[in-house]
Amino acid sequence: MAEIVGEFSEAMVGVNDGLTLTFSASSIPLKHRWRNNGLSADFLADYVTTFFPKDEADPDSLSRQQGIRSAVSYIANELLENAMKYSSVAAAPTTIKLVLATDAILFSESNCTGAERGAAFLAFVRELATSDPSDMYFRQIERSGEGGGSGLGLLTMINDYGARLAWQFQDLQDGTMRITTQVRLDI
Repeated sequence: MAEIVGEFSEAMVGVNDGLTLTFSASSIPLKHRWRNNGLSADFLADYVTTFFPKDEADPDSLSRQQGIRSAVSYIANELLENAMKYSSVAAAPTTIKLVLATDAILFSESNCTGAERGAAFLAFVRELATSDPSDMYFRQIERSGEGGGSGLGLLTMINDYGARLAWQFQDLQDGTMRITTQVRLDI
């Protein structure tokens, strides 16, 4: 099975221009890398801000640079945390790719998970694709209080940063599922 939800771009998957970080499950278990997610996200954010230099003559440039850095750090951290939390231990590496387009910052994160977890996430993504993000945010707050999965990070990307998300779900032969999440942040 291969299913796409949202405006998924196959072209983005093959783009080599940008910065890609790869986390291998075979060296150190991904779940032990949890504390490094913030460092990796901040690295990506610092990398991006070099393309948006401060202009001492334009006070708005510092604010813009800080806003972009904050958004990239938040989105990258959320993508990595979700990937690490739900990755299958023996699966292929987790990757996160960052690409600068003329009018957007594009993220592509890919990881493998068990078929059952993948199916549950697919159900959540389908609901997200057909719901009002603000209404769903409040429903998810109630669900998380009851012990259900949250998804609040994804909803925050949409509601607070205006990000557009898309996914590709691929069943693999070993009984796992590869999930690729794409995020488009207009700039």
